[in-house]
Amino acid sequence: MSDFDDFDPACRDRLTALAQDMHQHGAEQDAPIRTIFGLLGDRWSMLILLLLDIGPFRHAELRRLLDRMSAEGGISQRVLTLKLRLLERNGIVLRSVSDDVPPKVGYALTPLGQELLLEAKRLLVWAQGRRNQIEKERALFDEHA
Repeated sequence: MSDFDDFDPACRDRLTALAQDMHQHGAEQDAPIRTIFGLLGDRWSMLILLLLDIGPFRHAELRRLLDRMSAEGGISQRVLTLKLRLLERNGIVLRSVSDDVPPKVGYALTPLGQELLLEAKRLLVWAQGRRNQIEKERALFDEHA
């Protein structure tokens, strides 16, 4: 007996396929699919990617730009470092260190990061194009909540 025996056969088959796919690709807490979607939905990572799409930046430059451009307020040095390290760990951002004294650390998108950003921009366009509809749906929901 499967977990979905109480559903009709068509629904049961789709639920079983979904559960298998989820188990195969995202069962572990650190699974790449979970990490990437978490990054895209967090407070800072998407804006970091959009800025790095313009060109490489140093840590301090990124922090100043994020402070100027974010509706969320400023980002702490610690949080920015953690975000950049997570993006670097997942192959999305490349960290480079110059031979200068003191060394200069810069960040740029990797080819994988550019590919991810291309797909993420499609979601941004989708969301921007449906902003009015989403706001109407929110208002209707809030009226009845």
